Amino acid sequence: MRRISKLTRVAVGVASLALAATACGGTSSDNGDSGGSKDDLGVAIAYDIGGKGDQSFNDAAFAGLTKAKEEFGFKTADVEPTEGETDADKEQRLASLARQGYNPVIGVGFAYGPAMEAVAAKYPDTTFGIVDSVVEGENVASLVFAEEQASYLAGVAAAKATKSNTVGFVGGVDIPLIHKFQAGYEQGVKDTNSKVKVIPQYLTQTAEEGGFSSPDKGKAAAEGQIEKGADVIYQAAGLSGQGVIEAAAKAKVWAIGVDSDQYNQEALAAYKDFILTSALKDVGGAVYTLTKSVQDGKPLTGTQVFDLKVNGVGLSDSNPKMAEIPGLKEAVDKAKKGITDGTIKVNTE
Repeated sequence: MRRISKLTRVAVGVASLALAATACGGTSSDNGDSGGSKDDLGVAIAYDIGGKGDQSFNDAAFAGLTKAKEEFGFKTADVEPTEGETDADKEQRLASLARQGYNPVIGVGFAYGPAMEAVAAKYPDTTFGIVDSVVEGENVASLVFAEEQASYLAGVAAAKATKSNTVGFVGGVDIPLIHKFQAGYEQGVKDTNSKVKVIPQYLTQTAEEGGFSSPDKGKAAAEGQIEKGADVIYQAAGLSGQGVIEAAAKAKVWAIGVDSDQYNQEALAAYKDFILTSALKDVGGAVYTLTKSVQDGKPLTGTQVFDLKVNGVGLSDSNPKMAEIPGLKEAVDKAKKGITDGTIKVNTE
């Protein structure tokens, strides 16, 4: 039977490291001489759609890689996706990293599922990790998150912050993973104030259509919701979410970020006064935790669940304006307690 673990200790706060991440293409590596032995190399990550510089999901993974590199002093690699790539392209990318001796090799995003299943079997001495998907394999760690719990907290905050009693949700792609964000958010809103209306919208039906990588699509969606009266908009849309945040700031309404603490992202500094909070997903902590397990000679495998109890998800409080909204902090704290003690069961769909 596949082992399912709920981690008791996570590298908390890795995803919120202040990194000057910039978008770039190709492979970034400090490997130097590629002829080194396996023991010379450390963690490698292969990015999801949007790549490094999305100020969100991928950058959170990069934060974990950076923390591991600084702590353990080994070599690392991070590899960008290519537009329109196939599963075969992903297989080649993962296999290349394993052949070079990187360990662990982590695919950032569910899209790496089929490729990782194929590659992991060919490299049994390498530990593989995949974020946001479950892949069977004796040497694979599936790093999954309770996104619905963080989203519930975001919904509580939105319900307390809205003045129009209308809030929005922008999902990048209409898939089960993003449905978890929507479900938790809507439940958090309704449990806090049943009079608040939630306007949900998805940017595309498939990732190939750019739902996670098109700020212009996010901006247009947010503008449409603002026209309908939304004064708080939560986005779970990767790079596209930057457009949501831009539109919210321009209209002087609240945006809620995702995955990383987007209030503290340098590339979003011009809009930070309108980023109320962010639903955190400690992808960086998961990357670091898996890397440390390999470094310690006890590599994690099986399904590793990162939830609110282990600080694998949460809600940022970087924006001091949160404290100025009556009842917001108290409502969020109460919701956190309810989720962790089990009295609040959060929907996943």
